[in-house]
Amino acid sequence: MQEACALALVKWPAEGVPGNPRAWLVGVARHKALDRARREARRAGKEAAAVSDPTAGPRAAVVPRAAAADPSSAAADELGLILMCCHPALDPAARIALTLRSVCGLDTRSIATAFLLPEATVAQRIVRAKRKIRQAGIRMWVPDGEELTDRLAAVFRVVYLVYSQGHMAAAGPELVRAELCDQAIGLARALAGLVPGEPEAAGLLALLLLTDARRAARTGNDGELVLLADQDRARWDRAKIAEGERLLETALRAGRPGPYQLHAAIAACHSCAASADETDWREIAALYGELIKYEPSPVVEANRAVAVAMSEGPAAGLVILDALGGNARLTSWPQFHIARAELLTRVGRRKDAAQAYQAALKLPMPAPERAHLERRLASLA
Repeated sequence: MQEACALALVKWPAEGVPGNPRAWLVGVARHKALDRARREARRAGKEAAAVSDPTAGPRAAVVPRAAAADPSSAAADELGLILMCCHPALDPAARIALTLRSVCGLDTRSIATAFLLPEATVAQRIVRAKRKIRQAGIRMWVPDGEELTDRLAAVFRVVYLVYSQGHMAAAGPELVRAELCDQAIGLARALAGLVPGEPEAAGLLALLLLTDARRAARTGNDGELVLLADQDRARWDRAKIAEGERLLETALRAGRPGPYQLHAAIAACHSCAASADETDWREIAALYGELIKYEPSPVVEANRAVAVAMSEGPAAGLVILDALGGNARLTSWPQFHIARAELLTRVGRRKDAAQAYQAALKLPMPAPERAHLERRLASLA
């Protein structure tokens, strides 16, 4: 990729930027990698090493099988780069941040928002990861077998975070960044094709489809935020819902549950409900309780609190949220303060609810969400 970028710096100013720069870079990088593999394959020393140690020889394949079968697929090419960047020698948090920045194009601020961390901390992780790659001479190839399995968790996380940043933009004029949502769904499809027997890959794709099915109904004609309970369910994409439910059923039949299957099951509870009033919040609370075993994070616990509030009453949810209030990472997440404000309003504590809305408004968020919160705050005055 470095050689491809260097060539682009020479050719593009003279010949013009190609119509699809990413595809151009990936294609040139692939050809250069294959040329290098052919040269090394002819060296006697390399051949001798390959005979004595099958794992030591050069890797000719630089893209996953899914990409090789469909070279025109940008998602498959991108997935190959993500797999290469998720090297196990790098710290898990650093490799995810590096991949999101270098391959998926997310800015450092968006990545920091996804991790609920200061922007400077994420920037340092990315710098350290790049330094480690240089100093250790890490070669980036697409793994197979056990190596591929070892990297799947990081790749799942990358795809999930790319979609999350598209589904709810960290800031800016729009609530949804459609290009990121589509990019993540394409990556999830390529990933499911690469490891067809992996239920978590099917669960991840099911989650994205079931969630994305609501995209058109999440904003009004003027781009304003429409809450889930107020959405016109006739605008939901029934084809995506049907495909997501089929994928989830297939994944669950494998008998190997995981966090993305549980996330998908929660999304299915919403998509299967004919109306907001018919949503099975008790089941959603139970699923979040199971999810905590896989993702013991305050974010999951806060989401469970909302489900508990919807099934058992706002006071029950507030008890959980208030117990989480001392978590510094959680207090930098606008949704935590928004959830508290909504529940405080429902129990009649309007002054406390206003303070919670004000705390949320101090944090970055997309313009439609900010406008919605300002209206909610004004209604409490």
